[in-house]
Amino acid sequence: MTSIKSDKTYHSTERPFGNIQINLEFRSLIRTFAAMETKTIVTNTTKIVFPILLGGVILYWMYRGEDFTRLQHVLTDEMNWAWMLLSFPFGILAQMFRGWRWRQTLEPLGERPRTSTSLYAVFLSYAVSLVIPRIGEFTRCGILKRYDGISFSKALGTVVTERAIDTLLIGGITGLTLLFQLSVFGTFFDQTGTSLDSILHNFSLTGYLVTVVCIVAILILLHILLRSLNIYSKVKATAGGIWQGIISLKDVKNLPLFIFYTIGIWGSYFLHYYLTFFCFDFTEHLGLACAMVTFVVGSIAVIVPTPNGAGPWHFAVKTMLILYGVVDEHALYFVLIVHTVQTMLVVALGIYAWAALSFTKRITLKTT
Repeated sequence: MTSIKSDKTYHSTERPFGNIQINLEFRSLIRTFAAMETKTIVTNTTKIVFPILLGGVILYWMYRGEDFTRLQHVLTDEMNWAWMLLSFPFGILAQMFRGWRWRQTLEPLGERPRTSTSLYAVFLSYAVSLVIPRIGEFTRCGILKRYDGISFSKALGTVVTERAIDTLLIGGITGLTLLFQLSVFGTFFDQTGTSLDSILHNFSLTGYLVTVVCIVAILILLHILLRSLNIYSKVKATAGGIWQGIISLKDVKNLPLFIFYTIGIWGSYFLHYYLTFFCFDFTEHLGLACAMVTFVVGSIAVIVPTPNGAGPWHFAVKTMLILYGVVDEHALYFVLIVHTVQTMLVVALGIYAWAALSFTKRITLKTT
């Protein structure tokens, strides 16, 4: 009896310490998850807030002290809205051409999404990128996977292919524009402090060597980390799908049609922008050369990750318009009105696509 009692006493004294240990481990686990959750929240918040903040700061710097009552007068009394409305179909066509071309690049990989889904995915991707820049590429691939069962990695690979083609095309257009408007670009670079001489002047030989070494070190470190993590095989498989998408271009059945779509995309983008010149009496006299120069500069400026290039686009296009003789105040009105209205069109197309997808029947998803 005594031994049994002492045994019970032993266990009764041991259990609280065991509970304390379990509670400590549980609290430690909770703190770990809380830290991970906090880090995720901070990262996601930064992705959203920083681009908006950057664009907002640039816009505030540009428009501080401006009299917006004058802007209201331009909108209601001086602006020719017929030309703005006429530019809308080209803004829509540009995205439609992109959707059709994307579907064509997927066909050699054995992926055949519905045309409607491809268009909705492109429409929605542009709208989503207004919130988080560059996220649209992943969004449209996810939409095809969700609704048409298309391989995400292959879809992403074709997006990379598209971007590579577009980069080459806009690079060629930029080169030709630079060649024919070299003096204007030279003045622009000098006034903005982005001329090659001013950039190179800040670098010594040691600076170049350190930069190269840092880039190589980062690449090696990333390679080591990826190989050591469990996700390496998954990343490798995804990269394989992306590579398949890149090389799919050589297997496109109708290459002339692909070229037509590509020209259609950028031709529509240009007309969507150029027709807005005729909305205002202070830009309607500017010719194709000015339109092409400002279009190219604006296309380069949107590389800066802000919502639809807000801020950098305004600054770059405004600066070029001033070089072509447009008064500073008028140039500010032009870029603000044109960018805002065209962004509203992107939002409208995104809302339409979101509504249309809610009525779209899903196809059984694939496992890849």
